[in-house]
Amino acid sequence: MNVIIITGASSGMGREFACQLDQGLRSIDEFWLIARRGERLKILSEGLRHKTRIFAMDLTDSVQLDTFQRTLERERPVIRMLINSSGYGVMGNVADLETDEQLGMIDLNCRALTHMTRICLPFMRRRSRIIQLASSAAFLPQPGFAVYAAGKSYVLSFSRALGEELREKGIFVTAVCPGPVRTEFFERAERKASTLAIKKYVMADAKDVVRNALIASARRRSVAVYSLPIQAFGLLTKLCPHSLILMITRFLKRM
Repeated sequence: MNVIIITGASSGMGREFACQLDQGLRSIDEFWLIARRGERLKILSEGLRHKTRIFAMDLTDSVQLDTFQRTLERERPVIRMLINSSGYGVMGNVADLETDEQLGMIDLNCRALTHMTRICLPFMRRRSRIIQLASSAAFLPQPGFAVYAAGKSYVLSFSRALGEELREKGIFVTAVCPGPVRTEFFERAERKASTLAIKKYVMADAKDVVRNALIASARRRSVAVYSLPIQAFGLLTKLCPHSLILMITRFLKRM
């Protein structure tokens, strides 16, 4: 049985991955959709042409992940694609945000992603693919978004290293590093602080970002960065000292 596993499938990027992949894949037997909000997963599954299986679970709960691992071991599917899109961010200074809220970002964005990847690897075969949702926030430290950016730096580094480890097995890993995307993400992220106004001008549609990510994955690229402004930003972070970019950021925040 060939399956695609998508975490964070109840909304945003995860939901969009499910919708786009549903259109053209005939070799996939089932979509396994994972998120905490089971009702949303049910609504999504009813609109998909592929057979689906719903896992309403909290990825930060190791007991639930162990249960999912036992499901894999019992049914032994061939995982043709794993898409780790579950995650959240909260803006604000480290000293101002609740400790649990910040540790929760690390648990979901980093720990759960790593755990899910590890338990899925034994069930992947040659030409299987992994897509990890990182962010352009991974490119440099971001005061006011410190924990989120640091976590996405982890995802980017982990994904690129994992891709090298799996290359000889013919399993390919793509880290997706978009800029701001029009999803529910900002409803939670901006509850206590707001993003830089300039980011509003480079806001992308989830459909375009997902389409770009799937093309990059099919072409076996290690990193997918959507839109020229974000690609330019990524290049800037490689060419300029981060201290200079952070100084410019401080100036923009005062405007």
